[in-house]
Amino acid sequence: MKKHLLNAKAAAFTLTEVLVVLVIVGILVLLALPNLLPLITKAKSTEAKIQLEHAHTLEKTYFYEKSKYSGDLPAIGFIQEKLVTESENGQANYRIEVAESSPTTFVIKATAVVDFDGDGVFNVWEIDQDKNLREVVQD
Repeated sequence: MKKHLLNAKAAAFTLTEVLVVLVIVGILVLLALPNLLPLITKAKSTEAKIQLEHAHTLEKTYFYEKSKYSGDLPAIGFIQEKLVTESENGQANYRIEVAESSPTTFVIKATAVVDFDGDGVFNVWEIDQDKNLREVVQD
């Protein structure tokens, strides 16, 4: 009885069959990747929008307290997260900075530090004192 179990063949895939399936899956991923890059960029740009809206709220609060807008992000309480290009602990994909500032107006800009789709163009968003959020440079 034991000899019969040792000689029995179990149903399984061969190494060649597994490798062929992996190659086919790899080709399908490569074909689908260019279609997914715009979705990745759109998802990453959500970070810029949220950060700009937060900075806008801080500028408005500063204005209500001081009757003027500030050109200094730390002065309004905005803390820039570490950028992904600065350290291995960095998580922020956008550098936030005040582009223009006067006592009655401001423009805050978010510039991508990573080229999301590899075309050499870096995504840029801006927000002003009236909360007009716009994409200046599309990636």
